[in-house]
Amino acid sequence: MDISNTYRTIDLFAGIGGIRLGFEAYGCKNVFSSEWDKYAQDMYEANFGERPFGDINDITPKEIPNHDILLGGFPCQPFSIAGKGLGFNDTRGTLFFNIEEIIREKQPQAFLLENVKRLTTHNNGHTFKVIIDNLKKLGYTVYHKVFNSLDFDVPQKRERIYIVGFKDNIQFKFPKPLGYYKPLSEVLEKDEDIPKSYFLSETLRNKRFAALKTVPPKPSIWHENIGGNISPLPYSCALRAGGSYNYLVVNGERRLTDREMLRLQGFPDSFKINIPYSQARKVAGNSVTVPVIKAIANEMLKALENKQKAENLSQLNLFEK
Repeated sequence: MDISNTYRTIDLFAGIGGIRLGFEAYGCKNVFSSEWDKYAQDMYEANFGERPFGDINDITPKEIPNHDILLGGFPCQPFSIAGKGLGFNDTRGTLFFNIEEIIREKQPQAFLLENVKRLTTHNNGHTFKVIIDNLKKLGYTVYHKVFNSLDFDVPQKRERIYIVGFKDNIQFKFPKPLGYYKPLSEVLEKDEDIPKSYFLSETLRNKRFAALKTVPPKPSIWHENIGGNISPLPYSCALRAGGSYNYLVVNGERRLTDREMLRLQGFPDSFKINIPYSQARKVAGNSVTVPVIKAIANEMLKALENKQKAENLSQLNLFEK
């Protein structure tokens, strides 16, 4: 898509920059980023040439540069199934209000927020209602939708809620899901190229195969749930920052590599990995799926451009009169 404006973005709770990547694909220029995790900062700096500001609580909204679009994948642990589900009773849950204050102070043209699907049902929907109502009270037209990464050419089942807002009453439509995903064979590395340390012990491997209740597709990623049940699937279940090392296993034999995890999130192979494997697992699990963000960014920027064209036409007609 060709856009006539260069939109300025800020990247809050930036992780390793997945949301930023989706908007930079259309020429947006990032003017500020914030991320408190040291290892995520290290990878972000290696790939974008700048080190994110640390704790968002340590900067006032006034100090943040002016921008057109606010981006934020605010911490999801308070709302996730794997977490304790404390929501706004958890201090991390209140980080949404940092976003709210920045929007109030800076009045960006638009914003995109991302979180876990469970946010929509947490506390019988009250938490989500508070978030949406507060954004609307700031004068924004708000849209939201749950998407599954599987529907955007990525072999990872990952459902997330995406919240889009515009300062003006702009008509916006979320992108249409593609409805397919690339095969795992295009994501997985060759076993012969994988260090032996990634492979399960014979005892663990035998235990996995013994627990199988069906013939696994190949290639497949075997998912072990909390109850110990094994599901071999032609795609990956959602990467998790806190998942055990054996939570997802390739063909029942080995763990995912850091590059494979980034591919499952839609990052290009040119994206540098400069942190230990244990931390790469964490940041990949906390990241967004880039192709989903890119598809949403495309529609957001089209909506902003259509608004700009309509305003220009209106001004031209007024001048001619």
